[in-house]
Amino acid sequence: MLLGRVIGTVVATRKEPEIEGLKLLLVRNCDPAGAPSGATVVAIDAVGAGVGEVVLYASGSSARQTAATRDRPVDATIMAIVDEVAQDGNVVYSKPDDATPAR
Repeated sequence: MLLGRVIGTVVATRKEPEIEGLKLLLVRNCDPAGAPSGATVVAIDAVGAGVGEVVLYASGSSARQTAATRDRPVDATIMAIVDEVAQDGNVVYSKPDDATPAR
């Protein structure tokens, strides 16, 4: 799994029937503290994530292992919303208590 921050949404009015009804989010890779660190991907949201949240996402064949994405043509799926990341015994990221993401 990879760490990323949801930076936007993707709207596609015409798509394959296998992915109709699935929410698409724009996710940018981030470091353990939540700072941007790499590529941007479009991911299926399997957990109700919102813009601004740090998430765990899977890519490749692992992205097709959730109930929402099984046997569907997806390459990235958000599988968890991160509450906290600790590294070397120190908390480097903690979800804000007042976080109310746009959904």
